[in-house]
Amino acid sequence: MPPTHIVTTVIPVANLSNREFLERYARPGCVGLSGGTTLVDRAICRAERHLDELARWSAWSHAFIFEGVRADGHHWVIESDLQIQRKHIQLGVQENRVTKYHDEKLYSTLAVLDFGLTEAQVGVILREGLELVANRTQYSLRELLGTLLALRRPALRGEENLLHRKSSVFCSALVQYLFRKTGLDLTPGVTDKHTTPEDLARTTLPHATYLLQRKLAPASTAGQDRVARIKARLQKVKRRVGGR
Repeated sequence: MPPTHIVTTVIPVANLSNREFLERYARPGCVGLSGGTTLVDRAICRAERHLDELARWSAWSHAFIFEGVRADGHHWVIESDLQIQRKHIQLGVQENRVTKYHDEKLYSTLAVLDFGLTEAQVGVILREGLELVANRTQYSLRELLGTLLALRRPALRGEENLLHRKSSVFCSALVQYLFRKTGLDLTPGVTDKHTTPEDLARTTLPHATYLLQRKLAPASTAGQDRVARIKARLQKVKRRVGGR
């Protein structure tokens, strides 16, 4: 098992599959970060370049919380995400099996951030997260746009998101919100709904980061076609949920 002491360090991991990496390092209450190969993932990573002094792209496009192994024998995560499976659309805070992140073609880079939380702190994070799941808290595309705007205007990042919506939260904002419920602040000076995956990766709160990183392959034509289909469906979703 990973060490339980608090250390601010990055531990590169190699020669493991995504599944092996997550089985070894993911624990309840840890933060997960992922970077993918699709054009949508790359667009998010590019937007986060404004956080870097050298304008380097971020490696991270999504964030989530590890929930732990459940009765079905699978490790689950709590996340705010958009998933489209056939005609079924999941838009908002949800639970998913961690097997979702075993696909190395879609998730080329993974990290587990272990803050050495107490059992009580983990309990708060999971309880509050499940409350959002039960309340069907939405994923707000509007707020995501507001966050991208604030990246270009740093003075806005400590203020409320200009496109704020009630009962909605995107991925990294969810993680920050849940940690603040325990009294821990991952991104001091940045509001929940301006928090990006890159902000979480750069947190100064003492922790250990287990990093599995692969070189990104060029986007395939099939991947571009898939992204185009997702964009078209996103437009339909926005109309259905009133612009969320």
